[in-house]
Amino acid sequence: MDSKGRFSGMKKVPDAPASKFIAHGHVRLKTKLDAGPDASVEEVLTELDTKDKLPEVLMMLANVLPPREAVWWACVCARDMYPEGEEEQPATLTTAEAWVFKPGEETRTAARKALDDSIPGDKTKLCAQAACFADGTLGPGELEDYDTPPSGFGASVFGMVMRAMYSDKEKAVVREVEYVDRAVDIGRGGNGKMAEQAAEESA
Repeated sequence: MDSKGRFSGMKKVPDAPASKFIAHGHVRLKTKLDAGPDASVEEVLTELDTKDKLPEVLMMLANVLPPREAVWWACVCARDMYPEGEEEQPATLTTAEAWVFKPGEETRTAARKALDDSIPGDKTKLCAQAACFADGTLGPGELEDYDTPPSGFGASVFGMVMRAMYSDKEKAVVREVEYVDRAVDIGRGGNGKMAEQAAEESA
């Protein structure tokens, strides 16, 4: 795959070696990287993409995007499971989106409540979990006394993205590429909704 420039311009991603994010999020890559320990995020993502390791690209993106952007990416992907007007969106999704628009104690508490009240089989509970974990603790209130496991936040985002991707197995291959591009767009300051924007521009 031609990855030249695919991961450039992600101004939202902190300027630090990829190894820092890998260590901080306890990211376990199965691919042996040729890039050295000082390689940039762009270099590592490009190498993984060139080697056609898109699941690991998605995993890296879940850990390099800032928390707010990463939760938004998870929510945008999760909405693929709920076509507009066809099914009511669960509170675990809508409260996570509310937190993205207005991060704070009130919206985080709402996301925690939605997570605690979620029923078995709730398809978007990982969105609310990611919002709860975003500041490095398990949630608001008394839960702030407990740190999130090192891989907790990134795993929540990555898990949500993968769940959305495979919610329609026939579309999974196309979505895998699309979800990478969404994350990159968000990393560049966009909203990750390129398909909707393209439709509006062609209308």
